[in-house]
Amino acid sequence: MHTELCDTFGIEHPIVAFTPSEHVAAAVTNAGGLGVLGCVRFNDAGELDRVLDWMDANTGGRPYGVDIVMPAKIPDEGSSVDLGKLIPPEHREFVDRTLAQLGVPELPGGADEREGVLGWLHSVARSHVEVALKHPIKLIANALGSPPVDVIEQVHEHGVPVAALAGKAEHAVRHVDNGVDIVVAQGYEAGGHTGEIASMVLLPEIADAVGDRVPVLAAGGIGSGRQVAAALALGASGVWTGSIWLTTEEYLQTMSESEAMQRALVEAKSSDTVRTRIYTGKPARLLKTRWTEAWAAEDAPAPLPMPLQNLLVSHAHNRIHAAGDPTVVSMPVGQIVGRMNRVRPVAEVIDELVRDYAAALSRLDKTR
Repeated sequence: MHTELCDTFGIEHPIVAFTPSEHVAAAVTNAGGLGVLGCVRFNDAGELDRVLDWMDANTGGRPYGVDIVMPAKIPDEGSSVDLGKLIPPEHREFVDRTLAQLGVPELPGGADEREGVLGWLHSVARSHVEVALKHPIKLIANALGSPPVDVIEQVHEHGVPVAALAGKAEHAVRHVDNGVDIVVAQGYEAGGHTGEIASMVLLPEIADAVGDRVPVLAAGGIGSGRQVAAALALGASGVWTGSIWLTTEEYLQTMSESEAMQRALVEAKSSDTVRTRIYTGKPARLLKTRWTEAWAAEDAPAPLPMPLQNLLVSHAHNRIHAAGDPTVVSMPVGQIVGRMNRVRPVAEVIDELVRDYAAALSRLDKTR
């Protein structure tokens, strides 16, 4: 399993792993892939700096990247307190009422509670870029498409390539025209923020549109070596994976209270996800639970725009997380969840992807 992506980054396998866990990212890098740490959870740039120090110390000089969230349209800026004033009272009442109906208890006294994520505000995302460029990162990716041109130029001045996710071929063309170096073709099946075109259709469209100018990575529905082989056959230079790392042992090293989430994921089928705006205000695929079903009810209010929706549900997410009830977890995950049926080490996942890829090629050789 070797493509131009391996030569570009000095990696053994063309497998890129997006994850909010520094332990997962480091483990993927150490296993021959490219770990990409999601920065959106860091409201404090200083905390991100400390985590990247840890990455530097635990990857042995091997390459890793970071992922920022910088929307094309600049949202209202401000602190979580300032923006919280823009949330309608009826939305807060709905959240409180729903939590009570679902039996989610209040947080225990003294529990540590994180404020709503502000990482998709331009000012915070720009601070992530500033911090990341002080470290030996090899890639900056933007989860919401092309960053502003001045950010791309800033990153290029440090010799670091920029990747951007795209859900349509025209988006990919615009990204490359803006100076993006790698396009991630993310299909409808993917977890988190995603578009409306499935990977089997989207990937060759984007490869045809920009593949002669930049490498294209396949994202959405990648959880086996067979799917890696299919992605390369459709024109990708590698794969961008995310959901499959949620059920790894290393994920718990970062998110130590995520056992209920992992139990929910390993029991889920590929049909147990829903694309909704209730997580961030933008369409994102989540695990289908009693929490998502409550928001789909007729009496539920319409989700608020980013970043207000996340600020609205941040306290609810903290309570849900602390409750440890798999039936109400709120977690982005792709349709590949149907294959994520046990918790295991990152190295085992990588090894299985590589072996299954080789077996798929062997099978195809017999069709000549």
